[in-house]
Amino acid sequence: MRHLLHVAARCSAVFYSLLVLLFLGAAQPLWAQTTDQALVDAVQQFLYQETQALGQEVVIDIAPPSPHLPACLHPSPFLPNANQAPIGRVSVGVRCGEAGRQTRYLQAQVDVIGRYIVASQDIERGTLITAAMLTQREGNLSDLSSQALTNEDDVIGNVAQRPIRSGSTFQAHFLQAPSLVERGQRVTVIAEGAGFRVSREGEALEDGAQGQTIRVRFGPREIMNARVINRGTLVVDF
Repeated sequence: MRHLLHVAARCSAVFYSLLVLLFLGAAQPLWAQTTDQALVDAVQQFLYQETQALGQEVVIDIAPPSPHLPACLHPSPFLPNANQAPIGRVSVGVRCGEAGRQTRYLQAQVDVIGRYIVASQDIERGTLITAAMLTQREGNLSDLSSQALTNEDDVIGNVAQRPIRSGSTFQAHFLQAPSLVERGQRVTVIAEGAGFRVSREGEALEDGAQGQTIRVRFGPREIMNARVINRGTLVVDF
């Protein structure tokens, strides 16, 4: 009987110790819970502001901050890659403290339901794309490639660099701006500066689209780089 009581006492002690360890491991000071929630709320609001113009519906799921890191006071979220749309799996930087000297990163999944464009017909390579070749669809924009173009203005007026099948999205590397200058063409080159403007005629040594810089020959030994600004017209900035 004494042996059974001794075993029962030992089991009770072990059970009590486990309860204490679980409680201490799971417990978190109220102030830490409050600051963590403030951090998540700040990131949630920041992502909502960054994505509300991208679609009709936005769903944001933020992974909880690590409990092993110190509290983040005065959180100021930012996107590490400002040129990338915050869609899909996103890393958000957060500056903490009065001077923002501490930085931490939270992971989030951002799903945006909105409209995007696809080809309404098969488009052959070298075709100048018009509005009649596009149609709209609706879906989760985070499922699209990071190179997908969703805005009509980024597609219309460009030339297909490869065949595009009906129903396909338009990728940035599928398209190229049309050439406004062709190799061997006689062009006008304008030189502008503070208080002067002169123009000369030359020969384009390569094709050029809007905004591209190409080489222009003015004589047997005079070659200059100039930027395409219109059909047959380039400019040299000083």
